[in-house]
Amino acid sequence: MEKTNPLFDEAVQLLKDLIAIPSFSKEENKTADLIEAFLTQKNIQVNRSGNNVWAFASEYNPVLPTVWLNSHHDTVKPNHGYTKDPFTASVENGKLFGLGSNDAGGPLVSLIATFCHFIGKNLPFNLLLIASAEEEISGANGISSLIAQLPEAEIAIVGEPTQMRVAVAEKGLLVIDAKVHGKAGHAAREEGVNAIYLAMDDLDEIRNFEFFKSSPFLGRTKVTATVIKAGHQHNVIPDLCEYTLDVRVTDAYTLEEAFAELQRNLKADLTPRSMRLQSSHLPDGHLMYRVAAKLELEKFGSPTLSDQALIPWPSVKIGPGDSARSHTADEYILIEEIKSGIQGYISIINKYAELS
Repeated sequence: MEKTNPLFDEAVQLLKDLIAIPSFSKEENKTADLIEAFLTQKNIQVNRSGNNVWAFASEYNPVLPTVWLNSHHDTVKPNHGYTKDPFTASVENGKLFGLGSNDAGGPLVSLIATFCHFIGKNLPFNLLLIASAEEEISGANGISSLIAQLPEAEIAIVGEPTQMRVAVAEKGLLVIDAKVHGKAGHAAREEGVNAIYLAMDDLDEIRNFEFFKSSPFLGRTKVTATVIKAGHQHNVIPDLCEYTLDVRVTDAYTLEEAFAELQRNLKADLTPRSMRLQSSHLPDGHLMYRVAAKLELEKFGSPTLSDQALIPWPSVKIGPGDSARSHTADEYILIEEIKSGIQGYISIINKYAELS
């Protein structure tokens, strides 16, 4: 008979309980309650700010560095393609179905199980668990609201579905609103300066635009025109054309640098909506590279955003599950992926402690 694994069994049950509670971004209070209660029942001193929950595995020692274990408990809303109840956890053929099971419930409960494994153990660093809110919308009341309250991370391990590969770089996001100004006139006469035609020059430049610098893990930064609007009447030459750019910025650039390069090459007046969602890259020579090498973990660059974009400390993204399943109908994670996720995270912490 196969031995039971309390850490694994509790993690699976916790995930089932989380799935049963709707936890859309900004509405995660009940899943925060659940996580807080789960940890409190283990006599862990729990801290909470809004819908963010965090705890230390041992009494905090300010002399030691701190390792963060972070994942989120908010979800997107279920899409119309669901054939199963998104809030009913069901297991079929080794697959645990339910909204948020893969993104990021599986990584979250695996990190919580790992954290519980190290409760009270003697480590050469503080181990800090953070179950964060509003990740799916990069909200102001999520991980970024905790930065000033928590000790700096020597490394932040961000739990997201990566098939237990290590993302050592992640693309940032820059959304830009552009305005091209012309001059109004009557369409029947040779009057005015058509802002649509002026914008076409920019859009042609954008379609073929290549950023100068490239990333070894993520390739080139990519810019895409996604929204355009101009004109309000068929017989009036439009004096304004507005368009929106979606810029996926690699770790070769800061958002400010990518914005400046576009500004030099386009005629429009450009306004960034935000400079918060920076690209990230694990600094060369960081201990986590040695850990990944010792454990033979595959390294890659991630095109998708996570709380890494809002964490100002060195970070990697790794977790059970597959990013391709995130935000899809009938989302699921394999039960075995949770088991291997817990084992993998424990190995990473042990190896990091050994090499520290």
